[in-house]
Amino acid sequence: MSNLSRRKFIITAGATAAGTLLAHGCSSSSPTSNATPSGASPSAAPAVNINPADAPEVTAAKLGFIALTDSAPLIIAQEKGLFAKYGMKDVQVTKQASWPVTRDNLELGSDKGGIDGAHILSPMPYQMTLGTITKGNQPVPMNIVARLNTNGQAISLSKKYLDLKVGTDSAPLKAAFGQNVPVAITFPGGTHDLWMRYWLAAGGINPDTDVSVIPIPPPQMVANMKSGSMEAFCVGEPWNAQLVTQKVGYTALVTGELWKDHPEKALALRGDWVEKNPKAAKAITMAVLEAQQWCDKAENHDEMCQIISQDKWLKVPVADIIGRSKGQIDYGTGRIEAASPVAMKFWADNASYPYKSHDAWFLTENIRWGYMPATTDIKATVDKVNREDIWKAAATALSVPAAQIPATTSRGVETFFDGVKFDPEKPEEYLKGLKIKKA
Repeated sequence: MSNLSRRKFIITAGATAAGTLLAHGCSSSSPTSNATPSGASPSAAPAVNINPADAPEVTAAKLGFIALTDSAPLIIAQEKGLFAKYGMKDVQVTKQASWPVTRDNLELGSDKGGIDGAHILSPMPYQMTLGTITKGNQPVPMNIVARLNTNGQAISLSKKYLDLKVGTDSAPLKAAFGQNVPVAITFPGGTHDLWMRYWLAAGGINPDTDVSVIPIPPPQMVANMKSGSMEAFCVGEPWNAQLVTQKVGYTALVTGELWKDHPEKALALRGDWVEKNPKAAKAITMAVLEAQQWCDKAENHDEMCQIISQDKWLKVPVADIIGRSKGQIDYGTGRIEAASPVAMKFWADNASYPYKSHDAWFLTENIRWGYMPATTDIKATVDKVNREDIWKAAATALSVPAAQIPATTSRGVETFFDGVKFDPEKPEEYLKGLKIKKA
């Protein structure tokens, strides 16, 4: 795992969790099981007649989530009875303490006390499949069956840098930071790590030599900023909003400003579970896709935030969630966006579809920073992990309009805020053109 060994990562995350238990309460690091939907919508009652030919092989599955707003599709699918609606009446949605814990439980699988799938950072299923982050570097094949959201993350700074008014240009921080200032991400090679590294490198700051990049579980970011354990962090909501609300720091930028409508979390299942239970995998995907459609409707935002704010889910005040969920972003600098064009999306603009071209970028960036071997066959690996065919089968079964089902697995050439372009057909050219990198 580059300069940070797996052992050191576990120790660091564990020590941080121990140091912030008093600030967050024991429940923030204790998995909780929520097997029974509460407040199921009458329109999504589980009494749905399923064609015997489509009946799932099993009715149970254990899915993990981290306390982040973008886990909403899994939570809503549970609360609204959508898993049961498609024959998966015994699904459990279980809170995980951190991304390393999510990984460890996926390695175990539910038959050994772990989980079958999860709300997860999009690169992690690839890291697990390649064995770069697993115990003994043993591959644990994973499948991505849906993207859960686009946009919705942010990079935030300590209030001591407020006068710099740093935005998309990170360059002013090079002198202000000094050497080895700690900046936090949530998992090495994960989305937040890649956003932080891209942003710093674009401003001429080498994330491997000019700062110290440390992993911290999402729910512990604000407490650690308060204690001075880091000067900046990249994480999903609602933790950036909470930082601003508590006047501990400010948001330099939301990640959609780095890359408009960028892919973020995924719904991933263990590959062996999908192989054994293909109809159940499709049923789970259908439930989550329907939940994503529900979450994206403006008239449901208030209810969504009320539900996910509950102690058994995010355990966060609704006020810290609702604004940015509606695209209302207070950066904590005096800048306020009433309707951000790069707010989190769950369904609109193909947010749910897992483009293979996006996964190609995640692998290329993992190679860039030394998390994956330079010899990694990007296309073959993406084809193995990305099961957009399951997504399409689920969408078709839900009668999603053809116009909302992408005809190609590539969104084409992507352009980043600094003008750099990524052609998924030529990842080596993109890598070659980057100035700061390991590979």
